[in-house]
Amino acid sequence: MDGGVFRIGSGPQRPGVRVEEAEVVVIGSGMAGLVASLSLAPRRVTLLTKTGDLPGGSSNWAQGGIAAAVGDGDSAGSHAADTVAAGAGLTDPLVAELLTREGAQRLNAWIGRGLPFDRDGAGRILLGREAAHSASRILHAGGDATGRTLTGWLASRVRQAPHVDIRTGAFAWELVVEQGRIAGVLAHHADAGWVFHRTGTVLLATGGIGQLYRHTTNPEESTGDGLALAALAGAELADLEFVQFHPTALAAEAGRRTPLLTEALRGAGAHLLDGSGRRFMPDEHPDAELAPRDVVARAIGTRIAAGQRVFLDLRPIWVAGGAAKFPTVAAILAEAGIDPAVQPVPVAPAAHYHMGGVVTDLDARTSVQGLYAAGEVACTGVHGANRLASNSLLEAIVFAERAAASILAHPAPAPYAPVPQAPAVAADGTGLAGLADAARTVMARTAGLVRDGAGLSRALMDLADLQHRADRLRRMAGLAAGDVRAAGELRNRLLISRLVVQAALGRTESRGAHARTDWPQPRPEWLRRQVLTLADVATPELVPA
Repeated sequence: MDGGVFRIGSGPQRPGVRVEEAEVVVIGSGMAGLVASLSLAPRRVTLLTKTGDLPGGSSNWAQGGIAAAVGDGDSAGSHAADTVAAGAGLTDPLVAELLTREGAQRLNAWIGRGLPFDRDGAGRILLGREAAHSASRILHAGGDATGRTLTGWLASRVRQAPHVDIRTGAFAWELVVEQGRIAGVLAHHADAGWVFHRTGTVLLATGGIGQLYRHTTNPEESTGDGLALAALAGAELADLEFVQFHPTALAAEAGRRTPLLTEALRGAGAHLLDGSGRRFMPDEHPDAELAPRDVVARAIGTRIAAGQRVFLDLRPIWVAGGAAKFPTVAAILAEAGIDPAVQPVPVAPAAHYHMGGVVTDLDARTSVQGLYAAGEVACTGVHGANRLASNSLLEAIVFAERAAASILAHPAPAPYAPVPQAPAVAADGTGLAGLADAARTVMARTAGLVRDGAGLSRALMDLADLQHRADRLRRMAGLAAGDVRAAGELRNRLLISRLVVQAALGRTESRGAHARTDWPQPRPEWLRRQVLTLADVATPELVPA
């Protein structure tokens, strides 16, 4: 593997690599990976997830819900129009129409199979309202535990599915490509060491990149693995500069993941207050607290950067029984020692969702033959510059099922490829963690809510220096199987951080979630997607000797 990141070359004797045959390999165990695995029957599926159990990824943590035009008086056309409006000029209207039309149909089909959603006393599905939606169309499950409820239900069925071979603790290191076609996946298994999964079809469902940042609502596994695997395999990536920051994460020390306070709270009537207790969002946007996420996040971020604190006032909701309606939020605040019935809750923006990803067509096919992508790792064109709230789980279902249908209709035997060697992996876990932490600081400082050209240029140099240090660690350390995941995540983090920064530097305007102080206005010449590949960051001086 090359491209200025890691190269597998000569050195100490490598451990052996076992070969396993697979019809289809799915990488990732969030909503998209679980739906795809179930939908691929009767094909034999090998499901690889680096987590210790199902489910994994950000889907499990989703509080807000899933948007679909299933209510009386609503329509797929209205939902599509809201999606296009939120995308700040970059959403593909044809993809938005497909998502909202098929999304309602496919979601109804899953409801018919038993996918659980909250209902009223008469058995009707409850529908909530979120920012930038013109109708109440957000379905919830378990109150604000939608992700955990839905992915838990799906995971239980995947475990029972005879056609799915679940491999937990499996870190996908490399997509092996032969003459432009997928030939297999080299993965390291916690219980079996290095395995070459020989296959002609791979579906990436690895989620997002939140852990590239200092503060994120994403779990620790969201390190951009799928994007890096695809880039290293030669695939095209797009819209990488568009990183959505959730406006209302709990402003508290929270370790590797910052607890999210769902947007549904603002939909239910919660207000944002500045340090003096004044409600400020009506001055920022006609929709006030229900303005698009990028608007709300920057309004909060601007005040915090000026030294103020910002609060989410939940007192009216809690008086009306909000603790029962939002049990996940209630538990988060109780653990933080905050009583929302008495005091407003301190909030701050945190990296939440990546609109960019691996470029796919309407059947989730990428530019590499045999490679598919679905969910947050993919760039379908539906989110544009700013995702409409609660569209992500719907997108995962629609395009995971479309990918499965395409895979079933077009079997792809694996082309012959030599069994890859196991790579040399840095054994210094402390050093790897330090470099990862430094990279998060670089991204938070220069490629966060607000960027500028000088900061982004400096970030490229800082990330290049971190890459050199990572390469030195690897050359010095030798072999240590226990550090494969840490080493691989660092490789992926540095590569995708550089690509995100390069994309942000290239887009000389402000649009949606991408805001530059040196280019503060949108520019008509940028009403297009920006496509990057590995070549855009693979400079010769970064390739280790």
